[in-house]
Amino acid sequence: MNRRDFIRTAGGAAGTTAAVSAGAGTAAASSEDGGGGGTRPDFGGYLDDANGYEGGQPADQTGNSEVTVEVGTGSQGFGFSPPAVHVDTGTTVVWEWTGEGGAHNVNSNDEVFSSGSAESGAGITFEYTFEESGVFNYHCVPHESSGMKGAIVVGDDYPTVQVEAGGGEVDPHEMGVPFQAHYVGLATILMVIVSLVFTFFLLKYGESPNAKGGND
Repeated sequence: MNRRDFIRTAGGAAGTTAAVSAGAGTAAASSEDGGGGGTRPDFGGYLDDANGYEGGQPADQTGNSEVTVEVGTGSQGFGFSPPAVHVDTGTTVVWEWTGEGGAHNVNSNDEVFSSGSAESGAGITFEYTFEESGVFNYHCVPHESSGMKGAIVVGDDYPTVQVEAGGGEVDPHEMGVPFQAHYVGLATILMVIVSLVFTFFLLKYGESPNAKGGND
């Protein structure tokens, strides 16, 4: 192999290594920033069978000092609307009964707030002011098994889960998220070594038009 072929081969190998390294770096960055899907509040799977909840982000009501959630919505009146809502700390959430679905109440799973005994009728209200950040799952006691569940996300400090671009939840362990930065470095070093070994053997044992038949 002549000098020109060697330079061309080494340059191509280096270019390939750089491209692979750049791709690995992009993959790492994508994993760290959510891979295009981002994150959403972690409801611990509690809202998976909640009436009216279709997954994804909660209704954004940040910036409002008072937010209303309807009690007794949906075809049978066994729902909260919106089922999940995001508010700022210091916001007062007012639950207002629609009169549908029979007697309801509002009780947080962690016993932070409770409206008391179930009541029926339109116009009944219960309110609570959220002073601490977090995710507060709640339910209607008589109809929890029927999917009458909800959640209030408060402030900016709350648990999250990774989601795919299509909205599905991702298991970080199964998907390899996050892609550790040192893996990128190891992959780069490995590619450099492979390219150098390849170039060495090609230079030592490879043939070229200039290296064969020169004395004939």
